[in-house]
Amino acid sequence: MHVRRTTTGLAAALTTVLALACAAPALAAAPDAAHTSAAHVSATKVSAAAQDAALRFWTPQRLRAARDVTSLAVPDGAAPPRTAPAATAGQRPVLVPPALGPAAATSRTANATSAAPAVSSPGAWNGGGLIATTAGKVFFQNASGGTFACSATVANSNNKSVVLTAGHCVVNAGTGEVYRNWVFIPGYGNGNRPFGTFTAQTLFHDGQYVSTGGNANYDFAFARVAPLNGRTLVDTVGAEGIAFNSPTGQFVYSFGYGGSAAEGGGERLNYCTGTEFPDAGRAGSTMWGIDCVQTGGSSGGGFLSNFNASGGGGYLVGNISVSAGSNEYHPYLGNEALSLYQQAGA
Repeated sequence: MHVRRTTTGLAAALTTVLALACAAPALAAAPDAAHTSAAHVSATKVSAAAQDAALRFWTPQRLRAARDVTSLAVPDGAAPPRTAPAATAGQRPVLVPPALGPAAATSRTANATSAAPAVSSPGAWNGGGLIATTAGKVFFQNASGGTFACSATVANSNNKSVVLTAGHCVVNAGTGEVYRNWVFIPGYGNGNRPFGTFTAQTLFHDGQYVSTGGNANYDFAFARVAPLNGRTLVDTVGAEGIAFNSPTGQFVYSFGYGGSAAEGGGERLNYCTGTEFPDAGRAGSTMWGIDCVQTGGSSGGGFLSNFNASGGGGYLVGNISVSAGSNEYHPYLGNEALSLYQQAGA
């Protein structure tokens, strides 16, 4: 997670679609990866040989040794408070419903409850359900050989193979380096890989994230992952819904694998809740946040609106990106994110 140093009209329709969906889609960038860019969409493909190498690379010892991602402070700005960033206006919402996978039906734990309490500091997620299989950890390596961990969430898509994470979990905004040996482990917990390790086929980030030197408004990324044992990611674990150009100021849940001792040292899934408010602490920000913050390693974890705590399904509206004090923020998923998602899910 970036650390910054600073002192509904569709709700009913979303809830209906979610209820129906809950009752009834990352990649290993390697030295021989091929990079292409169109408009603001940057895509890095990974060869089959590099994917195989990534699977061999991530031994249990390397998983444990990976460092939770923390990053440099985002430059501060002096923006006056406002009620809504301009990005929310005049754009047509695009909604993709959740998909219940075979794993979700058996994912509820012995401690699962019909509803999760609202929290203003990270709490362990014991609710089971769809989020327990669709949330997971990302592991990758940089050019210097360092190994790192982030969070990500499966997003429903046409190819059933897409995860949403943070841009800074995919690419170095300062150099443009796309990370290698990139894998996603859904349902990760205490070193266990209950559904296997999915390797990235192609990583997608917004070119503006690099061209601006890391403007957090563009700190989102998608990964298209390869099938595992002949099955797609969604057919294996299900998928959360995803919403673009969606209403703001909603009550949301965020999920991630924070690395602090209080959060289980990155070995369990945690959650926060809160009603979104606009980021007024950075000039030109279009981000939204809540009064709760998860620590390093949670970067890339999903923010979900219209979340059904009893079923574990909702609509992704962003990913954990930056924090300031006791608040954490996500980039708004507008048309730029939609373009990335459409290519990732094709």
